[in-house]
Amino acid sequence: MSTRDAVETTIRAWNAHELSRGAPAALDFDFHPIESEPPAPADRLTTFYRLQELAQDADEPAVAQRIGADLAYLRALMGERQGLDAYVRATQGCPAAGWPAEYVTAAGVVARQCVEARGVHWGSATAADLAQTEGPIDAEAAPDAIRQAADEYEPAVREATGSDASYELTIEETVVDAYWAYWLDGAGQHVRLRLNMPNATFTKVQARQFALHEVLGHGLQGASISAHCATEEVPWVRLSSVHGPQQVLLEGLAQAFPLFVAPEDDALITRVRVDHYIQLVRSELQLMVNTGSSVEECTDHARSRVPWWSNSQIAGMLADRSTDPLLRTYMWAYAAGIDWFTNLADADETAIRQVLHASYRAPLTPAELEALWPQGPTIGGSSRPAHSP
Repeated sequence: MSTRDAVETTIRAWNAHELSRGAPAALDFDFHPIESEPPAPADRLTTFYRLQELAQDADEPAVAQRIGADLAYLRALMGERQGLDAYVRATQGCPAAGWPAEYVTAAGVVARQCVEARGVHWGSATAADLAQTEGPIDAEAAPDAIRQAADEYEPAVREATGSDASYELTIEETVVDAYWAYWLDGAGQHVRLRLNMPNATFTKVQARQFALHEVLGHGLQGASISAHCATEEVPWVRLSSVHGPQQVLLEGLAQAFPLFVAPEDDALITRVRVDHYIQLVRSELQLMVNTGSSVEECTDHARSRVPWWSNSQIAGMLADRSTDPLLRTYMWAYAAGIDWFTNLADADETAIRQVLHASYRAPLTPAELEALWPQGPTIGGSSRPAHSP
């Protein structure tokens, strides 16, 4: 068995252990599903020692990087606490450098201009008022609306990415005490979208947004990478985990997809501009809470940046980004990813095509993304001016 295959077996066994104890999965998308019986569950420390052994034989850089991410996350699960930058570098593969305050402010100006162009005032009721302009829909109608939007956008996404892979979508409603409203996982051509009903809000615009983000972003992308694995030998670990170095790609492109395939949809682009700004603000809060700022200081900053956030939302953001071993790494990928792909949307067509096509063949790391577009900003922190709408 190759070192890569041994790493995959080890991760599968670890994932079985995490699921058996009701913890977050260690495996989120399986690009190469196995037909044999899954390995017996292996606890965290056993997995840690086994991965350390495999690291000694990992000559392939992609495998070594993945092992390093798993080991860093396992250390965090078992109580170690690295500094934020070291932890994010080890897991997500990029620095947690952050962005200058003026860069975040400029992104906020763009977001505010987009919101006000929709006839919505920027203030404490912005989120609710914006949703009202987007055509609210009943929860029971959301699955069909998402499927319909996915069908409409699928030709454009396939054209942009070069994907001809098939996929089978299942949509489930669930109730989970977690930050997320939508979550996609899967194996091979089978993808599952879960709607977390307590957190999910449903509008016509959001149906389009999450069709692109979850179904045609994560779902078709996972199926496309799986199809590549089925026909060609690849050097990297064929399992995706949100603590690993592919998340900047996966979350970044999924959030920014409307810029590439629906730039004429003003309502959808407004969502992207607001999300870009909000993710940058969240990155500021993550840096603050991890470098000694008080709860009061973080809260004052959050309210000055995003006036519609509630106490509950701010409290959750601070806890997720400081005390939760998984979210402390994973949440950084959202800001790093959307910022890089938002910048990519203004690049020339050749660069965009090259990145998007490659992104549907392999789970690219931040270093690989930067190599494809060397003129772009550094992932994880940039001083490039924000875009005008």
